[in-house]
Amino acid sequence: MASHDKKAKKHVVIYSPASMSSHLVSMEDLGELLVAHGLEVTVAIGGRTGDEAARSFAAAHPELSFRRLPSVTRPSNVPAHDFVALTFELARASNSDLREFLRAAPSRLRPRLLGIPTYFFFTSSISGLAELLHRPVIHERTTVSLRDLGSERLHTPGIPRIPVEVLDRDSLANRYFLAVSEQMYESHGIIVNSFRALEPRATDAIVSGLCTPPGRRTPPLHCVGPLMKLDKAGANRHECLAWLDAQPDASVVFLCFGTMGRFSAEQTRQVASGLETSGQRFLWVVRRPPGEDGAGKLADPDLDALLPDGFLARTKGKGLVVPAWASQREVLAHAAVGGFVTHCGWNSVLEAIVGGVPMLAWPLYAEQRMNKVFLVEELRLAVALEGHDKEAVGDEEVAAKVRWLMESDGGRELRERTRAAMRRAKEALSDGGESRTALLELVSQWKR
Repeated sequence: MASHDKKAKKHVVIYSPASMSSHLVSMEDLGELLVAHGLEVTVAIGGRTGDEAARSFAAAHPELSFRRLPSVTRPSNVPAHDFVALTFELARASNSDLREFLRAAPSRLRPRLLGIPTYFFFTSSISGLAELLHRPVIHERTTVSLRDLGSERLHTPGIPRIPVEVLDRDSLANRYFLAVSEQMYESHGIIVNSFRALEPRATDAIVSGLCTPPGRRTPPLHCVGPLMKLDKAGANRHECLAWLDAQPDASVVFLCFGTMGRFSAEQTRQVASGLETSGQRFLWVVRRPPGEDGAGKLADPDLDALLPDGFLARTKGKGLVVPAWASQREVLAHAAVGGFVTHCGWNSVLEAIVGGVPMLAWPLYAEQRMNKVFLVEELRLAVALEGHDKEAVGDEEVAAKVRWLMESDGGRELRERTRAAMRRAKEALSDGGESRTALLELVSQWKR
């Protein structure tokens, strides 16, 4: 992310690397806020973002300028399953195209390398940022593979100890994260999609310089979240929202696992059996199993073949299965939703908090496993589903945890804590609130 002085308006470029479409949503939210405060904003999209997706984003945000960089070839040296390393490799492959775009821009935008201020927009939690800033310290102090440390947990100031299995010291992805940490120390600042009142320990640890290695500079921290707005539904309101309109308040469990969250056919059937046994109302977004892409990952699955025989008929009225996609923000903002089974992506976590919806945590990949630790042990806004780390959550576990969330005293306490976090989020975004103030101060700096 870079900014540059301009006679008329200051111009900000937000760069979204390839394969990071989920992060693009929060980048657009930030861009719209900056435009509302009198800045000119261009979103540069990485070269493997599909033409249709890029056009859709641009059409939905006419106030932003969009530039899609030339397509890049998928690197052959990265395993197909290593999404994190692939994202870094694709971003690196687009560097020359991004540099040429910035050089050719009318406002003569130049990133840090070319002489203008560069900021990182961190779209995950402040706790996750604390860990990333501290990762070089962990790497330096650990001489063996983290996976050889067994049940030990890794210490980072301001956050719960992280299980060693969520990190791989010798991986290609870890080498990229270490490089990003070094770049962050030299940046003009880090913008985070979270707020101090949600994560005070992590925020204070970063600002106090406890997370950065000795002798390294801690960049200024700008906590401006949660960044979100409801989708402009209008006449295109998703049909699942009409179904929710007919359900009692806080009675429905919503299950959705992000744009890349897909289960095997057997795991899908286990979830279905558990939901039916729980007896609770549910709204479930179901995707095709891996290896059955057909027309694409968001193609509608064959529900009759995928789900247990008679499941749809037996749960009709009490449950609704939505193939492939639903408007998650609008669903979580709906009064009928009383629980959320989530992959722990940070956008999803914030949407649940803003909606006051308690969570069951089922992390799948990347930083989601760390987010689960923060959610369960630090924020206490979620309870984990056992077996998620082995990719084997059984139907009995699904039924028991869903029932616990919706019917037990523990579930009610979890809901109360989530609603308290919801109130803190609204305060942070209100006039004079911490996030609104942080954004205004940042914009003021850029305008000066």
